[in-house]
Amino acid sequence: MKLSNTYSSPKANFSIVVRSGIFYLCQFLSVISFAPIIFALRRSSFEARYHWVMIWVRLNMWMLENICGLSHALQGAENIPPTNGIILSKHQSAWETLAIQAIFPPLVFLLKKELLSVPIWGWALSLTEPIAIDRGAKTAAVKKLLRDGEERLKKGRWVVIFPEGTRVPPGQKGQYNASGAMLARRAGCPVVPIAHNAGEFWARQAFLKFPGVIQVRIGPVIEGSQFSVAEINQKAEDWIEGQMEEITRLRKP
Repeated sequence: MKLSNTYSSPKANFSIVVRSGIFYLCQFLSVISFAPIIFALRRSSFEARYHWVMIWVRLNMWMLENICGLSHALQGAENIPPTNGIILSKHQSAWETLAIQAIFPPLVFLLKKELLSVPIWGWALSLTEPIAIDRGAKTAAVKKLLRDGEERLKKGRWVVIFPEGTRVPPGQKGQYNASGAMLARRAGCPVVPIAHNAGEFWARQAFLKFPGVIQVRIGPVIEGSQFSVAEINQKAEDWIEGQMEEITRLRKP
Protein backbone atom coordinates (compact mmCIF):
# COMPACT_ATOMS: atom_id res chain seq x y z
CA MET A 1 0.00 0.00 0.00
CA LYS A 2 1.35 3.42 -0.97
CA LEU A 3 1.38 6.26 1.51
CA SER A 4 0.63 9.86 0.61
CA ASN A 5 4.25 10.87 1.22
CA THR A 6 6.62 10.12 -1.66
CA TYR A 7 10.17 8.92 -1.24
CA SER A 8 13.10 9.39 -3.59
CA SER A 9 16.11 7.09 -3.36
CA PRO A 10 19.41 8.86 -2.61
CA LYS A 11 22.18 8.86 -5.21
CA ALA A 12 25.41 6.99 -4.66
CA ASN A 13 28.93 8.24 -5.28
CA PHE A 14 32.28 6.46 -5.35
CA SER A 15 32.94 7.07 -1.66
CA ILE A 16 29.64 5.48 -0.63
CA VAL A 17 30.35 2.42 -2.78
CA VAL A 18 33.82 2.00 -1.27
CA ARG A 19 32.61 2.52 2.30
CA SER A 20 29.78 0.03 1.78
CA GLY A 21 32.25 -2.52 0.44
CA ILE A 22 34.57 -2.07 3.41
CA PHE A 23 31.64 -2.48 5.79
CA TYR A 24 30.54 -5.73 4.16
CA LEU A 25 34.06 -7.10 4.33
CA CYS A 26 34.34 -6.17 8.01
CA GLN A 27 30.90 -7.57 8.75
CA PHE A 28 31.80 -10.88 7.07
CA LEU A 29 35.00 -11.08 9.09
CA SER A 30 33.05 -10.35 12.27
CA VAL A 31 30.58 -13.15 11.53
CA ILE A 32 33.25 -15.79 10.93
CA SER A 33 35.09 -14.57 14.04
CA PHE A 34 32.17 -14.52 16.46
CA ALA A 35 30.13 -17.49 15.21
CA PRO A 36 32.69 -20.10 16.39
CA ILE A 37 32.63 -18.52 19.87
CA ILE A 38 28.85 -18.77 20.01
CA PHE A 39 28.97 -22.36 18.69
CA ALA A 40 31.49 -23.24 21.39
CA LEU A 41 29.04 -21.94 24.00
CA ARG A 42 26.06 -23.89 22.63
CA ARG A 43 25.85 -25.99 25.81
CA SER A 44 26.29 -22.94 28.03
CA SER A 45 23.57 -20.64 29.28
CA PHE A 46 21.59 -18.29 27.08
CA GLU A 47 23.18 -15.38 28.95
CA ALA A 48 26.70 -16.56 28.09
CA ARG A 49 25.86 -16.83 24.39
CA TYR A 50 23.94 -13.56 24.34
CA HIS A 51 26.88 -11.71 25.87
CA TRP A 52 28.91 -12.42 22.72
CA VAL A 53 25.95 -11.67 20.48
CA MET A 54 25.72 -8.20 22.02
CA ILE A 55 29.43 -7.60 21.50
CA TRP A 56 28.94 -8.47 17.82
CA VAL A 57 25.86 -6.22 17.57
CA ARG A 58 27.63 -3.23 19.10
CA LEU A 59 30.67 -3.81 16.89
CA ASN A 60 28.50 -3.73 13.77
CA MET A 61 26.69 -0.61 14.94
CA TRP A 62 30.08 1.01 15.54
CA MET A 63 31.26 -0.01 12.05
CA LEU A 64 28.13 1.40 10.42
CA GLU A 65 28.70 4.74 12.12
CA ASN A 66 32.45 4.96 11.62
CA ILE A 67 32.78 3.37 8.19
CA CYS A 68 29.49 4.28 6.52
CA GLY A 69 28.64 7.43 8.48
CA LEU A 70 25.27 5.93 9.43
CA SER A 71 24.10 6.76 12.95
CA HIS A 72 20.73 7.19 14.63
CA ALA A 73 18.80 9.54 16.89
CA LEU A 74 16.53 7.97 19.50
CA GLN A 75 13.33 9.57 20.75
CA GLY A 76 11.02 8.15 23.41
CA ALA A 77 13.50 6.15 25.48
CA GLU A 78 11.50 7.24 28.51
CA ASN A 79 8.63 5.10 27.19
CA ILE A 80 10.55 1.86 27.69
CA PRO A 81 8.85 0.06 30.60
CA PRO A 82 10.83 -1.45 33.48
CA THR A 83 9.63 -4.94 32.56
CA ASN A 84 10.01 -6.81 29.28
CA GLY A 85 7.21 -7.17 26.76
CA ILE A 86 6.50 -7.22 23.05
CA ILE A 87 8.06 -4.89 20.51
CA LEU A 88 6.04 -4.14 17.37
CA SER A 89 8.35 -2.42 14.93
CA LYS A 90 8.38 -1.03 11.43
CA HIS A 91 10.54 -3.24 9.20
CA GLN A 92 12.38 -1.56 6.32
CA SER A 93 15.96 -2.74 6.56
CA ALA A 94 18.44 -5.10 8.19
CA TRP A 95 19.57 -2.14 10.31
CA GLU A 96 16.76 -2.36 12.86
CA THR A 97 17.55 -6.02 13.56
CA LEU A 98 20.83 -4.73 14.99
CA ALA A 99 19.63 -1.51 16.57
CA ILE A 100 16.67 -2.97 18.45
CA GLN A 101 19.00 -5.49 20.07
CA ALA A 102 21.24 -2.67 21.23
CA ILE A 103 18.26 -0.83 22.76
CA PHE A 104 16.27 -3.73 24.25
CA PRO A 105 18.55 -6.56 25.41
CA PRO A 106 17.90 -9.39 25.95
CA LEU A 107 15.45 -10.22 23.19
CA VAL A 108 14.34 -12.82 20.68
CA PHE A 109 12.94 -12.34 17.19
CA LEU A 110 9.94 -13.88 15.51
CA LEU A 111 11.36 -14.99 12.16
CA LYS A 112 10.90 -17.42 9.29
CA LYS A 113 12.61 -20.74 9.94
CA GLU A 114 14.51 -20.63 6.62
CA LEU A 115 16.85 -18.03 8.09
CA LEU A 116 18.27 -20.62 10.47
CA SER A 117 19.59 -22.61 7.48
CA VAL A 118 21.87 -19.80 6.30
CA PRO A 119 25.46 -21.08 6.72
CA ILE A 120 27.36 -19.78 9.76
CA TRP A 121 25.15 -16.75 10.44
CA GLY A 122 21.91 -18.72 10.59
CA TRP A 123 23.47 -21.47 12.67
CA ALA A 124 24.67 -18.91 15.21
CA LEU A 125 21.27 -17.20 15.10
CA SER A 126 19.57 -20.45 16.11
CA LEU A 127 21.55 -20.41 19.38
CA THR A 128 19.89 -17.13 20.40
CA GLU A 129 16.62 -19.09 20.75
CA PRO A 130 14.45 -17.14 18.28
CA ILE A 131 10.84 -18.06 17.58
CA ALA A 132 11.19 -19.66 14.15
CA ILE A 133 7.96 -20.32 12.26
CA ASP A 134 6.82 -21.82 8.98
CA ARG A 135 5.00 -19.02 7.20
CA GLY A 136 3.27 -21.51 4.95
CA ALA A 137 1.47 -23.10 7.90
CA LYS A 138 -0.33 -20.09 9.35
CA THR A 139 -2.36 -21.82 12.04
CA ALA A 140 0.64 -23.76 13.32
CA ALA A 141 2.77 -20.61 13.15
CA VAL A 142 0.36 -18.66 15.38
CA LYS A 143 0.19 -21.52 17.88
CA LYS A 144 3.99 -21.70 18.00
CA LEU A 145 4.27 -17.94 18.49
CA LEU A 146 1.78 -17.98 21.36
CA ARG A 147 3.42 -20.97 23.04
CA ASP A 148 7.08 -20.03 22.54
CA GLY A 149 6.44 -16.31 22.91
CA GLU A 150 4.83 -16.72 26.32
CA GLU A 151 7.72 -18.95 27.40
CA ARG A 152 10.33 -16.39 26.28
CA LEU A 153 8.47 -13.59 28.03
CA LYS A 154 8.44 -15.54 31.28
CA LYS A 155 12.21 -15.85 30.99
CA GLY A 156 12.49 -12.05 30.95
CA ARG A 157 13.20 -11.60 27.26
CA TRP A 158 11.65 -9.09 24.90
CA VAL A 159 9.86 -10.56 21.89
CA VAL A 160 10.35 -8.60 18.66
CA ILE A 161 7.68 -8.89 15.99
CA PHE A 162 7.50 -7.06 12.68
CA PRO A 163 3.71 -6.94 12.21
CA GLU A 164 3.92 -6.27 8.46
CA GLY A 165 5.69 -9.62 8.16
CA THR A 166 8.45 -8.52 5.81
CA ARG A 167 10.57 -5.50 4.96
CA VAL A 168 8.45 -2.76 3.40
CA PRO A 169 10.14 0.01 1.33
CA PRO A 170 9.96 3.62 2.53
CA GLY A 171 6.74 5.32 1.54
CA GLN A 172 4.80 2.06 1.57
CA LYS A 173 2.75 0.21 4.17
CA GLY A 174 1.98 -3.46 4.58
CA GLN A 175 -0.97 -5.12 6.27
CA TYR A 176 -0.51 -5.35 10.03
CA ASN A 177 -0.82 -8.91 11.29
CA ALA A 178 -2.48 -9.29 14.69
CA SER A 179 -0.36 -12.20 15.96
CA GLY A 180 1.76 -9.91 18.14
CA ALA A 181 -1.36 -8.38 19.63
CA MET A 182 -2.69 -11.89 20.29
CA LEU A 183 0.45 -12.76 22.24
CA ALA A 184 0.26 -9.49 24.19
CA ARG A 185 -3.36 -10.09 25.12
CA ARG A 186 -2.67 -13.69 26.13
CA ALA A 187 0.40 -12.82 28.22
CA GLY A 188 -1.06 -9.56 29.54
CA CYS A 189 2.25 -7.83 28.83
CA PRO A 190 3.15 -4.34 27.58
CA VAL A 191 3.52 -3.59 23.88
CA VAL A 192 6.09 -1.05 22.72
CA PRO A 193 5.66 0.31 19.15
CA ILE A 194 8.71 1.49 17.18
CA ALA A 195 8.87 3.68 14.07
CA HIS A 196 12.03 4.45 12.10
CA ASN A 197 13.22 5.34 8.61
CA ALA A 198 16.21 3.00 8.26
CA GLY A 199 15.12 2.00 4.76
CA GLU A 200 15.96 5.47 3.48
CA PHE A 201 19.63 4.78 4.21
CA TRP A 202 19.93 1.00 3.97
CA ALA A 203 17.31 -0.43 1.63
CA ARG A 204 16.05 -4.00 1.58
CA GLN A 205 18.70 -6.40 0.26
CA ALA A 206 20.79 -3.40 -0.80
CA PHE A 207 24.57 -3.27 -0.95
CA LEU A 208 24.84 0.49 -0.42
CA LYS A 209 24.72 2.14 2.99
CA PHE A 210 24.10 5.89 2.76
CA PRO A 211 25.41 8.24 5.46
CA GLY A 212 22.92 10.05 7.64
CA VAL A 213 20.96 9.92 10.86
CA ILE A 214 18.18 7.36 11.15
CA GLN A 215 15.22 8.59 13.19
CA VAL A 216 14.08 6.01 15.74
CA ARG A 217 10.95 6.68 17.78
CA ILE A 218 9.70 4.57 20.66
CA GLY A 219 6.02 5.00 21.41
CA PRO A 220 3.95 4.98 24.59
CA VAL A 221 3.26 1.54 26.05
CA ILE A 222 0.07 -0.23 25.01
CA GLU A 223 -1.00 -2.45 27.89
CA GLY A 224 -1.89 -5.88 26.58
CA SER A 225 -4.10 -6.61 29.60
CA GLN A 226 -6.31 -3.56 29.03
CA PHE A 227 -7.33 -3.84 25.37
CA SER A 228 -8.69 -6.39 22.93
CA VAL A 229 -6.47 -7.95 20.25
CA ALA A 230 -7.98 -5.70 17.58
CA GLU A 231 -7.51 -2.59 19.71
CA ILE A 232 -3.87 -3.41 20.49
CA ASN A 233 -3.09 -4.00 16.83
CA GLN A 234 -4.90 -0.86 15.69
CA LYS A 235 -3.28 1.35 18.32
CA ALA A 236 0.18 0.10 17.33
CA GLU A 237 -0.52 0.58 13.63
CA ASP A 238 -1.97 4.06 14.07
CA TRP A 239 0.97 5.24 16.18
CA ILE A 240 3.68 3.72 13.96
CA GLU A 241 2.20 4.95 10.67
CA GLY A 242 1.48 8.38 12.13
CA GLN A 243 5.13 8.66 13.14
CA MET A 244 6.29 7.45 9.74
CA GLU A 245 4.34 10.22 8.04
CA GLU A 246 5.81 12.80 10.40
CA ILE A 247 9.39 11.55 9.91
CA THR A 248 8.95 11.65 6.14
CA ARG A 249 7.42 15.13 6.26
CA LEU A 250 10.27 16.49 8.37
CA ARG A 251 12.85 15.12 5.92
CA LYS A 252 11.29 16.83 2.94
CA PRO A 253 13.30 19.85 1.71
